[in-house]
Amino acid sequence: MTIPAEPLPVPPRVRELADGARLEPVWRNELGGLTFRTDDGRYIKHGPRNAETSMADEAARLGWAAAYTPVPHTLAWGADAADEWLVTSALPGRSAVDPRWVAEPAVAVRALGAGLRALHEALPAADCPYDWRVPARLANAARRGIQVPAALSTPPPPDLLVVCHGDACAPNTLLDDDGRWTGHVDLGALGVADRWADIAVAAASCGWNYGPGWEDVLLGAYGIERDPQRMAYYAALWDAT
Repeated sequence: MTIPAEPLPVPPRVRELADGARLEPVWRNELGGLTFRTDDGRYIKHGPRNAETSMADEAARLGWAAAYTPVPHTLAWGADAADEWLVTSALPGRSAVDPRWVAEPAVAVRALGAGLRALHEALPAADCPYDWRVPARLANAARRGIQVPAALSTPPPPDLLVVCHGDACAPNTLLDDDGRWTGHVDLGALGVADRWADIAVAAASCGWNYGPGWEDVLLGAYGIERDPQRMAYYAALWDAT
């Protein structure tokens, strides 16, 4: 996922959904999906249908999670033969990879860890209808024709089952002007899994976005000791699927 450096063509459907509001491109992902921010407090996601996650899945998960934790409110969802789209309300705060926070990684990384811990504690795993455990992820990869290394077919024993974000990378946590987390976005893969499935990805994301040396800061803010086996396994599973 990248921040567009140049103006992007706006799909006709996005212009229609914007209904005259000014559009600013904010994200482009590797699957061809685009996210635009409007000047009236909305985000519009648009992209090709794909087998990994769907915007319908995300809308459903946002609706479920909203009862427990700050997430965007779904305003509209739709699809046609080729593409799908999702319109949500904006949450307060800026992405943890906003230039402000890239320049202050110590603040951002602590907020990432604290926010992830709060998310895991707020969402009730016993009541969650969505599954992100290893068998479900391997089955999803198989449907997409991905051959996952056999060594990843047997995960470490679960440490603690929680409702995971499903994409706990730094861009998906929002921070207020004081550096406190305010909410989470992009929950299309949310589901029950070992908490290390999120923690490992969040830790790796610190290196991708802020440079080396921040993993232990994130773990400290989350309130957990490093688990090399689980971190290595779930980072490898992320890369493989």
